[in-house]
Amino acid sequence: MAFQHEKRHARRILSGIEDGNLRASELRTLVDEADPALIYFIFGWIRAHYPADHPASDGVLGRLVELGTDNPALASKLKEGQADPLVEWFDDAYTYRDLKATAFIDLIVEKLEG
Repeated sequence: MAFQHEKRHARRILSGIEDGNLRASELRTLVDEADPALIYFIFGWIRAHYPADHPASDGVLGRLVELGTDNPALASKLKEGQADPLVEWFDDAYTYRDLKATAFIDLIVEKLEG
């Protein structure tokens, strides 16, 4: 399967935010190195899967806030990612909530790298 390294990198970012299994500095480095569209997609997926009433939302969304607080350039990166043409393609064809994490990462990375 193509793009295994990129998929592992994306899964590590998603898992780091979801599970809190990375130090903030590690997560920040991974996010800084990632494609802006990928980060935008990952943040969108997380927001869709962790609404305020989700039992884990405080921790997961708290890590998103911490990531943004520790990295002022993140807002610009997210804005750049939002402008990627693949965002419109995704929004027309898919819904974040309908995709499980692994399928979501596979789909996004294949599109971004393909």
